Amino acid sequence: MREITATGQTVEEAVESALAQLNTTRDRIDISIVDEGKRGLLGLFGSRPAIVKVIVKPDVAERALDFLRNVLSNMDIEANIEVVKENERQVMFNISGEKMGLLIGKRGQTINSLQYLTQLAANRHSERYVTVILNPENYRERRAQTLIQLAERLAAKANQLKRPVQLEPMPNYERKIIHTALSEQKNIKTASEGEEPNRYIVIKPL
Repeated sequence: MREITATGQTVEEAVESALAQLNTTRDRIDISIVDEGKRGLLGLFGSRPAIVKVIVKPDVAERALDFLRNVLSNMDIEANIEVVKENERQVMFNISGEKMGLLIGKRGQTINSLQYLTQLAANRHSERYVTVILNPENYRERRAQTLIQLAERLAAKANQLKRPVQLEPMPNYERKIIHTALSEQKNIKTASEGEEPNRYIVIKPL
């Protein structure tokens, strides 16, 4: 968390000085007035500068990173965490180090649960919802290929059996991969059902 104490002839000038030093905008800060200052006689004698304390509010990526580091520390996992993609809708963290298999868990259950909790923590005080993706040792890329193959296989099964096929619960990011992979197949449709974090896809023959 970044913070600074700044001065100026007025509170407004002190705030503007803090913004310039922190290189941020007013909507991203909390302001505490330490001293409103005082104009002296003729603007000279007995004057006192205004003093403000300004704290930069952490953004979604920073809150996610803090939460993630704390959880990994409690799991006794030493890892390097790097923000590799960040925009208004999504932030992705690459994670590398030892015990990545433990972090991923069976069929990705551990990393998906941690991703969900990190996303909740990151968006707790956010005005806009941002999707958080955790990507240990390029797991997400490998998982995407597995999901595409699974989607095609289960779509064929749904058509063969002439009945819907339900997939296991998975996060929104993975469900989108399934939907996209099957979007051009004319003889099936896909739908997400259930409640988060246990929403799942159903593949239905037409």
